[in-house]
Amino acid sequence: MSEVAAREASNEDQLSSSGADFLWTSLGLVEPLEARVSGGVPAGGAKGVSIDTRTLEPGELFVAINGVNSDGHDYVAGAFAKGALAAVVDEAHAGELTHLGPLYVVRDVLPALERLGVAARARTGARVVAVTGSVGKTSTKEALRLALTQGGAAHASVASYNNHWGVPLTLARMPKATRFGIFEIGMNHAGEITPLSRMVRPHVAIITTVAAVHIENFANVEAIADAKAEIFDGLEPGGVAILQRNNPHFERLRARAEASPAGLVASFGEDEKAEARLLGVRLGADHSIVDAEICGRRLSYRLGAAGRHLAVNSLAVLLAAKAVGVDLDAAAGALAFFAAQPGRGERLTLAATDGAYTLLDESYNANPASMRAAFELAGALPLPAEGRRIAVLGDMLELGPEASAMHAGLADDLSANHIDLVFAAGPLMKALYDALPAAMRGDWRENATFLEPIVAQSVRAGDIVVVKGSNGSKMSAIVAGLKQRAAQRQGTDEADQKGRNR
Repeated sequence: MSEVAAREASNEDQLSSSGADFLWTSLGLVEPLEARVSGGVPAGGAKGVSIDTRTLEPGELFVAINGVNSDGHDYVAGAFAKGALAAVVDEAHAGELTHLGPLYVVRDVLPALERLGVAARARTGARVVAVTGSVGKTSTKEALRLALTQGGAAHASVASYNNHWGVPLTLARMPKATRFGIFEIGMNHAGEITPLSRMVRPHVAIITTVAAVHIENFANVEAIADAKAEIFDGLEPGGVAILQRNNPHFERLRARAEASPAGLVASFGEDEKAEARLLGVRLGADHSIVDAEICGRRLSYRLGAAGRHLAVNSLAVLLAAKAVGVDLDAAAGALAFFAAQPGRGERLTLAATDGAYTLLDESYNANPASMRAAFELAGALPLPAEGRRIAVLGDMLELGPEASAMHAGLADDLSANHIDLVFAAGPLMKALYDALPAAMRGDWRENATFLEPIVAQSVRAGDIVVVKGSNGSKMSAIVAGLKQRAAQRQGTDEADQKGRNR
């Protein structure tokens, strides 16, 4: 086990065993939830908090949230069958569920979870960092998790739990002994970040960048910048606001930060005025070597994923680490163990019919800015002589009336980054496909399901294939299909080899 991994494991042990074996004592849940207890107070306490029976562990508290597609009350029986300590339910459902096990009965479940999150924030002495931005929130959060762990026990949201239920859930899961809390905060509309930031009460607030994401819900990109700047509304007095200096909306964001409780506004990027300045980045196949100047100090460090955009955001991570008192060398050294997440730049080597090719899985989400970053990464990676750069693209959603033009406008970026072939899915991507030179057109289909077998048949040894689209475009189905076919090929090859060895 590496030193960084060992330290992370030690910190997890420290969190789970600090003070007691329970995240929340059973009696300690009553006041923040504002609950009445039905079926008796459970013995001991909750080891965790869950809203999903698929991942619930024995001894956890199940919170029956009423979601968009399902009602958590329908899963209370399943939660108890999996060993839940108790369930948080509303008054309307309590009568029909009381026979299943101990219940914390509340008027409304989501506000109860919010109160539990606020109580978790109030009881900890952790230094807290919050991250928002149009692009790069989750990867920056994961890099922060690694870097801040070098200074003590760190707690961060899982996946992209960054909305009205994800943030209070992450807060409610934060152990009292946490030294560093890391929270991702997202939004689709104005006014959504302010209440979440006020729950989190960060000491450091980062805005990675501002771009035309969810633009259909805003008058213009300036309005998006204003919505992102809501993260400063919850900033602790004297806290630090961290902004990308190269973003066109930097001055607008800085004005909002200076009008907030922030005591310091710091910037990162390639501008010579940035407190954390990128001096250079060398991209390898699966890493980046970053040369930077952080608050007047020169540093060179390895980032365990390729991408100039990731290198830029790593500067914000190091500024945040410095702001909360983590040793800069230790934080920078930990970034060597950062890895791109599935759907967010994960790099895979898969088997084609005639050899291996590289898949860049960017299928989780997309907007024009992140599309360009993905093209830049694919264009910068070394390409074998026999290989091609292939982009497999799905619709970018929530872009408003200019969506078709924004899609077509990516044609020049594809050419500039030496993309040889483009496969596209969805009605909006048809605009881009039609704007491409004939030699770059691979194929277009109505959706990802129809496109997957065509892509699978087309890839060959040495190719670099980047798959990207908004989550609603379901480009993850193409990634899953390519992985499945590669596994089948590998299994067949291994069986053939065993047959020849007999």
